[in-house]
Formats: sequence, C-alpha cells, structure tokens
Amino acid sequence: MSADRPEIYDIAIIGAGGAGLTAALYGARARRRTVVFERLITGGQIATTELVENYPGFTEGINGTDFVMNLVAQVERFGAELRYEDVQTITPRQGEPFLVETSEGAYEAHAVIATAGADYNKLGVPGEGEFIGRGVSYCATCDAAFFQGEEVVVVGGGDAAFDEALFTTRYASKVWLVHRRETFRASALLQERVFANPKITVVRNCVVEEITGGEMVEAAELRDVQTGETCTLPVGAVFIFIGQTPNSHLLKGLVEMDEGGHARVDLRMQTKVPGLFVAGDLRTEAARQLVSACGDGATASLAAEAYLAEAGIGEG
Repeated sequence: MSADRPEIYDIAIIGAGGAGLTAALYGARARRRTVVFERLITGGQIATTELVENYPGFTEGINGTDFVMNLVAQVERFGAELRYEDVQTITPRQGEPFLVETSEGAYEAHAVIATAGADYNKLGVPGEGEFIGRGVSYCATCDAAFFQGEEVVVVGGGDAAFDEALFTTRYASKVWLVHRRETFRASALLQERVFANPKITVVRNCVVEEITGGEMVEAAELRDVQTGETCTLPVGAVFIFIGQTPNSHLLKGLVEMDEGGHARVDLRMQTKVPGLFVAGDLRTEAARQLVSACGDGATASLAAEAYLAEAGIGEG
C-alpha cells in the first residue's frame, strides 16, 4: 500500500461467505481487481455445516468446509485477493472511489459489494454451541432430513419457527414446538396449519434450559417459565428459530433498511448509493440458503461490472 494513497481496487467485497466468494469469482474472471475482506471465518455459516446436500451438482453432498476451500481456491485462481481484516467504515465520495477503512488500514474501491451476512440469534444455553452441527441447527431446510424418524424440538414463535416446524414433519416422527410465551407472532394461517398437524405438539410458556447428549444431541431440558417445573424431552435435534441479527452496522446511514436491519435493494442487488451493492442474508427478502446467496453474489458482481463499465473505469 502506498504511503501517499490507499491501495485501489475495482471491486471490494465485504464478507467471505457464499455470496462474497461468488461475487469475487465473477469479478476476478471479468479481469477486475477484486479484494474480499473477512473478519472471522472464510465461508461464513456454511463452513460449520457438516454436510451440504441441497446445493446443485453434488449428488452425494459435500462437507461445508470442503465446499468453501474449493470455492476459495477457484477465486484465488482468477486472481482475487482475500484479506483477513475487519472493515470498520465505508465512505462514499462524490467523484472519487469509496474509502474502505479496516482494522489494518485504508483502501479505495470503485464499487463495493456488502455480503457480511447475518448471525443467528442464540439461546445461550449449555450444550448449544457444543452440539452445533451435531443436532443443533438453525436451518431445518438444510438439516431436517438427517433426523428421519426421530423426535425433534423446534424453538420459536414466529413465522420462521412455524414454517420450519411444518417442514420438519416431513422427516421427524414428532416435532415439539417450544415457545417461551402463551401467544405467538406467527401468522394466523401458519398457526392454523401447525395446530392441525398431528405430528406437532405445541409447548407454551417454556424455554430450553440445556441441550445434552454424547456424540449427538440426545435430549433437551425444558423449564416452565410460570411454574419453574422442568422436564426432559428425548430428542435427536434442536432447531432454533428466534431471529437473525444482520451484520449491517456498516450500512447504517448509507442505505435504506427494513425493521430488522436488512438492506433494501433492487433485483440487481443495487442500493440507492451508486456503486454500492448488497447481497445474501444482509439484504431484504433473502432466502437464506447457500444456493441463493451464491446467486445473489453473482448478480451483484455482474451489476457492479456494468456500473464500472458505464462509469468508464478500465480493466485491471
């Protein structure tokens, strides 16, 4: 990096999950100088997934870490840079490239794609972290099929929890839907479907106190919040749906957001700030699947290329 001026890139990508790495792949293949900033783990949530079975083309599935490493190698093959630095600010500048300041220094970029994703809200109970990928999951669509014929717990009271509880009945022999309150936030239609499903037992006014097991989850300890009484449910999995917190702090004051803190974008992943794109779980109405995140990343990168070309910014 020059002492006089920050290093300059055509495209800077924030977040090295599926969306970010795919955006980098498309940017680098278009011969744009591309950098990806990641503050934690390359691959994001998918890197902690034991087996990915719903990504097209892998007939027997693929380990999440292996998928990520393959994608990183592919991205680097085309010349994209991966920097493990925490992006702290993004500053649009009239007639100048964006200023991207990280924990290690400052950079400039003609286009920025934010793909920092979202973190699942955690219960914060003993056993939760220990059994992630071994019975604790935040995506029934991804993992329910691994628990064919078993009893499972679904935690939550909103649309996501009710949707996932219904989906899980395709595989589980019984679903315990546990909610800490008497009433639910889920839509009336979803509530009707859940209450009518013979495989689902709704447990109100209860919280999960602990998740236990050996190699895999074997039980969930529940506590009634009104009486204090406890009970043990012998289950093979605990699916947790108590919301997500998008990593959108960098975008506050720059772009429009929904009530949950997700950025509003158009169909090309463009925000109202020229040259600033948002893809993956960080945007509104995201499907929160690996395949859709990768698709978002491709769309954002193609839109960024069109933006650069229209602005007359040359290759390299």
